[in-house]
Amino acid sequence: MFDHIGVAVSDLGATERFYRCVLGVLGIEPGYAGADMVGWDDWWIGPADREHPVTRGLHVGFCARDRSQVDAFWQAGIDAGYRGDGAPGPRTQYAPTYYGAFLLDPDGNSVEAVHDAGESRVPVGRVDHVWIRVRDVDASRRFYATIAPHAGLRLSHDEPDRVQLSGSDYSFSLVRDGRLCTEHVHLAFPAGDRATVDAFHAAALEAGYEDHGPPGERAVYHPGYYAAFVLDPDGHNVEAVHHEQ
Repeated sequence: MFDHIGVAVSDLGATERFYRCVLGVLGIEPGYAGADMVGWDDWWIGPADREHPVTRGLHVGFCARDRSQVDAFWQAGIDAGYRGDGAPGPRTQYAPTYYGAFLLDPDGNSVEAVHDAGESRVPVGRVDHVWIRVRDVDASRRFYATIAPHAGLRLSHDEPDRVQLSGSDYSFSLVRDGRLCTEHVHLAFPAGDRATVDAFHAAALEAGYEDHGPPGERAVYHPGYYAAFVLDPDGHNVEAVHHEQ
């Protein structure tokens, strides 16, 4: 799975209420909730500031247990007054047994509950997939191909308008969209050891990408949190992290 995904929000209280409403239907509650951030396993939200502008244009899909849970996710959001972005139903363009429903969070990001009887091995309530709208699909493909060996990724779909990279049980897609680009997302990939974190950072810098934090322990998160950060071509903060504790 993703180690974690972080987004910055314009109103932490309002966005927390949204995610408590819809993710609660999937059976998960925040493991941490404070004035600085709120986190559900691999999904984290925090207040926007000068250093962390609001995340916009993102699509994230959460794994549902079955189709009825997808329906309940969507209905809970609609009943609470949130905007729909696609009613529950099959999406066979993605897979023969793909069933999803879509809502918009308070900042307009597309949030989905998905059940795919033929594919997903993601635990219920965890992030199944992410779609990022990019300025240049080729440039983004080159970046993620560079870090892929150190982030547990493989290229699983490659077309001019969409590139998909997959981990063992999740995926994220780089999508060409002339209307908008996704802004200000933090993606963190798990690493099996410190050497993998070091190699991730070195490979990105050797390929000419921008450093956003060299390898080292970040005890502010917890003792043994060893990570490195680089920026992708659209400025998203991409991390490899190894947890020793």
